[in-house]
Amino acid sequence: MDLILLLKGLFLGIVEGITEFIPVSSTGHLILAGNLLGFDGEKAKVFEVFIQLGAILSVVWLYREKIFGVMKGLSTRKDARSLVVNLIIAFLPAAFIGLLTHKAIKIYLFNPVTVAAALIAGGLAILIIERMDHRSHVKDVDNVTLKQAIGVGIAQCLALFPGVSRSGATIMGGLIIGFDRLVAVEFSFFLAIPTMFAATGYDLLSNLHALSLSDIPLFAVGFVTSFFSALIVIKSFLRYVSRHNFSGFAYYRIGFGLLVLAFYWHRG
Repeated sequence: MDLILLLKGLFLGIVEGITEFIPVSSTGHLILAGNLLGFDGEKAKVFEVFIQLGAILSVVWLYREKIFGVMKGLSTRKDARSLVVNLIIAFLPAAFIGLLTHKAIKIYLFNPVTVAAALIAGGLAILIIERMDHRSHVKDVDNVTLKQAIGVGIAQCLALFPGVSRSGATIMGGLIIGFDRLVAVEFSFFLAIPTMFAATGYDLLSNLHALSLSDIPLFAVGFVTSFFSALIVIKSFLRYVSRHNFSGFAYYRIGFGLLVLAFYWHRG
């Protein structure tokens, strides 16, 4: 295996882990990073989806007690059944629309300019939402209603556009409909589990023909680095959210998006 290729995989794994769960768009950052590194093509797209599995497993690990408790209580606890139903309901809108638009999105929207535009638009949206009057009615993920779960699920559909950010769309959607900040973040984390497992599984099955045994080291490096970098970021993000709002991420998105547009305008 080419050492340079492994180093690219290492770097992209770190980028994935850092950006997956904060509202800055991991897909957008991976597209931009891959483009700058010259890491593109069908195999690169599968790799970028696969390493998301490493990041999502970090959530499973950090919330393992909560997840196992919900699984054990499905037959006896109403709150456990309610959370699972809500996650399924919130998962379905993006899953349905994603299946219909998956190929078109990859063909027409996976490029630096559309990502940069989405980063800027998403940053402006966060600033607008942060200036709204937020009244938190939901203080625990177990108390989310079915109607609220549908609302977050609809918000997640916006993240099908690369650069919008799945976590950003679901967290901001949660704030709009009355979630406490930490509840919005945790519900976004839990919703990421079925969403990203489904997306990863679909892409791998659809693109097995593009992979070979020689790709295992590259995929393993990206998977491991995304897992451990995500572990660190999730813990830090939860501490940050307990004390701050999301405006800092908005300014980053806008600044970074403008920088990317300027770079590709000058380059082209």
